[in-house]
Amino acid sequence: MTHPSTQPAVLVPARGPHILLRALYFVVFGLWFSGLWAAVAWLLCVTIIGLPFGLWMLNRVPQVVTLAPRRSELEFRGGQVREIRPQQAPFLVRALYFVFVGWWLSALWIAAAWALCASVIGMLLGFWMFDRVPAIVSLERS
Repeated sequence: MTHPSTQPAVLVPARGPHILLRALYFVVFGLWFSGLWAAVAWLLCVTIIGLPFGLWMLNRVPQVVTLAPRRSELEFRGGQVREIRPQQAPFLVRALYFVFVGWWLSALWIAAAWALCASVIGMLLGFWMFDRVPAIVSLERS
């Protein structure tokens, strides 16, 4: 028997609801609610008081649109579980990016993604764009 600390790490990808449930959710609820969610989140980001909650909401746009699971991997090592997250850019860089670029570019990006999702032809590109919202808003790496 090997010592627990010498066992290799096991990565477990995040799983979400079945694709049929996600498609039904998108058609019935996700498309219209994501537009409302993104608009409220963006307006909160413009205020200083609402900024943390607005960023939290914008980082969850992919989940609101299609119930997509948040991208994270778990590592089991030595009987402990921890989430593996990529290293983020320094806070000052992310803050300056948000102030000068992220807030207005994210509004344009979300509007374009939402419009693409409203059409069958542009839906795949729209979903891809929604998945990139956290990076557009604040350079978050997922």
